[in-house]
Amino acid sequence: MNWDFIWKYLPLYEKAALLTVRIGWAGIALAIIIGILCAIVLYFRIAVLRRIVSVYIEISRNTPLLIQLFFIYYALPKVGIPITPEVCGVAGLAFLGGSYMAEAFRSGLEAIEPIQMESALSLGLEKSQALRYVIMPQAVSVSVPAFVANVIFLLKETSVFSAVSLMDLMFTAKDLIGLYYKTTESLFLLVVFYLIILLPISILGSILERRLRHAGFGS
Repeated sequence: MNWDFIWKYLPLYEKAALLTVRIGWAGIALAIIIGILCAIVLYFRIAVLRRIVSVYIEISRNTPLLIQLFFIYYALPKVGIPITPEVCGVAGLAFLGGSYMAEAFRSGLEAIEPIQMESALSLGLEKSQALRYVIMPQAVSVSVPAFVANVIFLLKETSVFSAVSLMDLMFTAKDLIGLYYKTTESLFLLVVFYLIILLPISILGSILERRLRHAGFGS
């Protein structure tokens, strides 16, 4: 292990990690919004939109992120929509993550007994109020494990961003291996930085899951 090499290129990995986190969280934020909207459509069985959402989920979950990125990055400019690698990364992650988040939130919503919605409506609440104050708080507690797993999965999927010329962690590692043949050192730094990014999320997710357990949704 060449520690001089590691210390020399540590700042390069720090810069790549910041880019990875920035694009990753931007894509995840959009994925959460998409997921919530899609889950609500599926939960309330809105006729036409439900079919559109179902098609989107099937396409998104059954195609690799790499193919989605290639389509966004190379196909959209052909129809007059210029796109930068950063925007491509965010859009690709949001497209993929939205379907996974939708399924996580949908399972949380459907875990709540229908009688709770009926009871809320009988007390005079609007459907939107019942969803916000009665159903969603309980659904969130059920969805936390799947939600955290999806966040970790999506952050790991950023490793394919190098295919569209984004200088993320994987791009940096492959670049240094190609230039200096320091495979062990480059991969060591890659693993360390992914652990720095992902391990705290896993720990915080476990803590959050325990704190949100109540009633019939945990022990």
